[in-house]
Amino acid sequence: MGKVSMHEGWIRLVKPSVNLPSLKDNTADADRVKKGIEKVLHCQNIVFDLELVKSMPSLFRKYEYEVSTLLFQDKGSWHLIDLYPSSEEISLYLAAVDLGTSSIAVRFIDFFTQEVVEEISFTNPQNKIGSDVLTRIHFASQGSGLGKLQCTLLEKLNKELKELAQRRSVLQHRIVGMSVAGNTTMTHLFLGLDPYWICREPYIPAINTPEILKASELGLQICPQAPVLVLPNAGSYLGGDLVGGILASGMAKKDEISILVDVGTNAELVVGNSEWLVACAGAAGPALEGGVASIGMMACPGVIDRVRVNPESGEFSIRTIENKPPVGICGSGLIDLVAQLFMAGMIDVRGKFVRDKCGDRLRREEGLSALTIVYAPETGTAEDLTLNQSDIDSLLRSKAAMYTIIQTILEMIEVPLQKISDFYIGGTFGSYIDPRSAVTLGMIPDLPLEIYKPLGNTSLAGAEMALLSAKAREEIYNIRDRITYVELNVNQQFMNLFNAARFIPHTDTSLFPSVRVRLMS
Repeated sequence: MGKVSMHEGWIRLVKPSVNLPSLKDNTADADRVKKGIEKVLHCQNIVFDLELVKSMPSLFRKYEYEVSTLLFQDKGSWHLIDLYPSSEEISLYLAAVDLGTSSIAVRFIDFFTQEVVEEISFTNPQNKIGSDVLTRIHFASQGSGLGKLQCTLLEKLNKELKELAQRRSVLQHRIVGMSVAGNTTMTHLFLGLDPYWICREPYIPAINTPEILKASELGLQICPQAPVLVLPNAGSYLGGDLVGGILASGMAKKDEISILVDVGTNAELVVGNSEWLVACAGAAGPALEGGVASIGMMACPGVIDRVRVNPESGEFSIRTIENKPPVGICGSGLIDLVAQLFMAGMIDVRGKFVRDKCGDRLRREEGLSALTIVYAPETGTAEDLTLNQSDIDSLLRSKAAMYTIIQTILEMIEVPLQKISDFYIGGTFGSYIDPRSAVTLGMIPDLPLEIYKPLGNTSLAGAEMALLSAKAREEIYNIRDRITYVELNVNQQFMNLFNAARFIPHTDTSLFPSVRVRLMS
């Protein structure tokens, strides 16, 4: 993203002109600096926290009233974050967080240059309690479960931020602002809010648009008065991660109709333009992330992200992230693999193995048919990497859900596929996916390949934009208010269409003409 002028930010460093106290001017310290700030910001609503006021007398005299003040804007008022000696060069940082169900990503940003100085990702520690949001919602309702889930998350986030700051030789209290984007359940667990009613009809969150909080209120070990912006939710299963994705994609500013799909633990989809936005979410994510297959893994070094199968010889050609020996397969690699198996005739339209085509690679493994993808001598685990029938079945259910989500929404709003100008794919999954393979499986519509545009982690990108720019922060609330959220849990049309989409590419092959052409060639 492009840089934002410091004057466009909602977190600003201001150097006020402060008159020295005298017998003729006995203005209180806090009022004295407030007057100086008012002149710079042309605003009279300046708010000081009591804890900061307590430190002002000693700090002002230590710095001889030559101070720089860091403030954040909220609802027409400017709130003091901290004071610094204006004679010294200081370093300040911001943190944008993508609070995913499976993994968490953090961008560490230099406040002054707006450059990302480091980006990290790590497993969400709540995975040990439950890998999906429904399990965590149930756990949160048991005794001290909610507190444990929040504590586990905050402890891990604080630990990672501390280590990140140490690597950069940065004091933690110099992290002066944070933004957080996550799905509705993760937002609730981060804030310590009861998510019980999110998964129960009529699916009502405790809150959709949290106020800006201070780090100390949440137990975040950064600057105590640092503002924490939690991106707003739009529905029970449609959170700030998608709102951030819409912002990052720019689709809400275009006249043409676009689609954004963000695949994480769930699949979230929005379709629309500058005038309207319709969104929904569905459980299509885990298999697509690679979390369901027996050899499935999140994207990391050594994970297979691309597969090609020679239909004549049956030989496999694989690519791994960072070209390391293969240890598993991620979602994009799994889609590639199954699509290639289908095109090579090694599985049929039901996803069942065709023994004659699979040859010696096919064997029985724990009562299931399993195909050897990479033999032990060539792997990084010293064990065969195999794909079994259950893995394929899980993928086909997920791909059917993904396609049906898209089909249901487009039919509901009466938008033909030909009207779609751009099809954005977000998430780590979207960084690696080969659209041709996804079309082959019938996971996404058979559109011209140039329409498909992978955007990477749009949730994190949106969180970063909203953190740096007052205009972008305002836009996330405008986007949230414009979204019409469709609850698929009670949509009968979705269930009717789902079964037809469980075949490769679909029971109605006319929907996928390019696949038919390739099969016939």
